[in-house]
Amino acid sequence: MRKSFIDKGDSPLSVRRQAALLHVNRNRLQLKPRKIPQAEQELRLEIDQLHLLRPFFGSRSMCTHFKKRGHQIGRGKVRRLMQQMEIVAIYPKPRTTVKAPGHKVYPYLLRRLKVTRPNQVWCADITYIPMGRGFAYLIAIMDWHSRAVLGWRISNTMDTDFCVEALHAACAKAGCWPEIINTDQGSQFTSDAWTGVLKGAKVRISMDGKGRWIDNVFIERLWRSLKYEDIYLREYLDLAHLKEGVESWMHFYNHERYHQSLNDETPWSVWQGGLAA
Repeated sequence: MRKSFIDKGDSPLSVRRQAALLHVNRNRLQLKPRKIPQAEQELRLEIDQLHLLRPFFGSRSMCTHFKKRGHQIGRGKVRRLMQQMEIVAIYPKPRTTVKAPGHKVYPYLLRRLKVTRPNQVWCADITYIPMGRGFAYLIAIMDWHSRAVLGWRISNTMDTDFCVEALHAACAKAGCWPEIINTDQGSQFTSDAWTGVLKGAKVRISMDGKGRWIDNVFIERLWRSLKYEDIYLREYLDLAHLKEGVESWMHFYNHERYHQSLNDETPWSVWQGGLAA
């Protein structure tokens, strides 16, 4: 449970005054989760599944796909749900996006780079997770060389805090920082909170080209495996059950899942073996 900045107990300042100083609406201090209708939950799940299969589908193609299968749905609704789910079609786009002040975009550093050892390069990404009662977001920090997941966190909001928590968890598990970390250009990864931690640790920051999912392909494969091997099969009801399920699957992935690309070794054995070499 996140600690609130508003102290309703022993503070000498009233709740009204504290809210005013923090520039927040005191009537909205208690966030109530919006109850999503079952039909919309099912549609979100179908959109998520379709995006994994056809990542180049935009709202128009998705709308056509659903209509051909008997859904009475407009493109506007599909577009709205995709935006809420942070799902974006992958295709070449002009670089016309104006970045927020202070949100610097960094160049992609992995092209032609030979990654030969653990902790040389990490990558991070966020994915949407559907649940029976709402939805959540999952971030994972992966070692590029071994494919081992070093840290992950789940949140019901797309803030930056849970991303930084996952980053620190990965650092604590690895016992060090990577030389380079690669992400997409999402606002969480261009924020001062995220980049400030990396700069302080002298980690070089790399970012995918816009719309270039292939630049972070290993973690994209992780999401596909997680969702089709666990999330879609179990349909977790709430955040607590989801965290338990993801923790179990991540342990399986790291310690029991053998990868052909790793000479039929597990990610964790390759990561540890590389450290000992």
